[in-house]
Amino acid sequence: MSQDWITEAPVSLSAEVIVCGGGPAGLCAAVAAAQEGADTLLIERYGFLGGMATAGLINPFMPYYTGGEQIIEGLFQQIIDRLDAAGGWSHRQDEWARDAFDPEIMKLVAQDMVEEAGVELRLHTMVVDASSDNGHVRQALLGSKSGLEAAEATIFIDTTGDGDLAARAGVPYEQGRPEDGLSQPMTLMFRMTGVDEERMPSREEINRLYDQAKAVGEIDNPRENVLWFYTTRHGDIHFNTTRVVHHDGTSAADLTAAEMEARRQVQQMVNFLTEKVPGFADAYLSTTGTQIGVRESRRILGEYTLTAEDVLGASKFADGIARGCYDIDIHNPSGTGTVIKSLPAGESYDIPYRCLCPRGFDNLLVAGRPISATHQAHSSLRVMPIAAAVGEAAGTAAAMCIAQEQSVTAVDVAKLRERLRRRGANIGGE
Repeated sequence: MSQDWITEAPVSLSAEVIVCGGGPAGLCAAVAAAQEGADTLLIERYGFLGGMATAGLINPFMPYYTGGEQIIEGLFQQIIDRLDAAGGWSHRQDEWARDAFDPEIMKLVAQDMVEEAGVELRLHTMVVDASSDNGHVRQALLGSKSGLEAAEATIFIDTTGDGDLAARAGVPYEQGRPEDGLSQPMTLMFRMTGVDEERMPSREEINRLYDQAKAVGEIDNPRENVLWFYTTRHGDIHFNTTRVVHHDGTSAADLTAAEMEARRQVQQMVNFLTEKVPGFADAYLSTTGTQIGVRESRRILGEYTLTAEDVLGASKFADGIARGCYDIDIHNPSGTGTVIKSLPAGESYDIPYRCLCPRGFDNLLVAGRPISATHQAHSSLRVMPIAAAVGEAAGTAAAMCIAQEQSVTAVDVAKLRERLRRRGANIGGE
């Protein structure tokens, strides 16, 4: 895009810290920055907050315990507590030991948190472009019903999920796996209501029926199994089981094609479930995600790149600002199959602050799934609990930059780690 907008678009928004993207990472980044004293503005493209937890209908939260220890706390735990208090958190667990949350209540929880923290909020607004000069982001161009507006900040935090702001500002990035550039497949989540849970067969039996349907051509979904979870409501079953390959999450044309393909797959799955699986005869499709779930797109190149060896080796770093324990979990970008590699039992790895710092930039941080990591390492850190923890660290660091009038790379990480501990984060290494 031409940079003429720099002089043409009015600067109608400004703050000390601007966070672009209101998913788990952006929510926690904005709340932390405001709580730490920074004038903070949060930009979100939908009419509600929550990102993949709400718009994407992603559920449940992936593991944040290991060896009996809860390794992600802080604002993430506050989200859980608020969900629970509002009746939006389920303690019913299946054999996978996962708690579900209510996405509608999550929208309210997120809104309450930003309001209470004093965050200025702008919904229905998204990043269109950015200008930078010698590694310094000057402005972000935002698009909305109000037209094009320029926004200025001392510190920007990119929590768009796809690294949109960073990429537009000229930050170098990678995308997809090294051999062919293909990213992990996308998935449109959906739910069935009116399920007779007592009559539902085992997961193994459902998969056997699924294999039979695929063998006779009734289903052409490339996913190798049916992945489902309980929800907060009896009789509602959540499905994470569509698989759309060979599409780019940063392309509007590809996203359009992916949404259409995913809805076709959903209809196939609904027909299969209601016709072939006991307990679903009277069930119906109640909802699909507002948007398709994108597992992987851009990964910014930061001051450090987290690797699969770091993840599986449970690496610890002096500048660790969050922890992860989720598997390396790579859904085949080309079709069928999923590669799972687990950490040693009871172990976790650190995410260095340097992974949040784009190379050569002094006033930009990235949080959430686009942080600096390899294709394999990204498949572990991309999940929502880790995104929330990284977001809280980014917001806290941004407020420190404001208070100390320093660049993002000049942050005293020892002091950052101490502040995160005071905020209730469990970052290890005490």
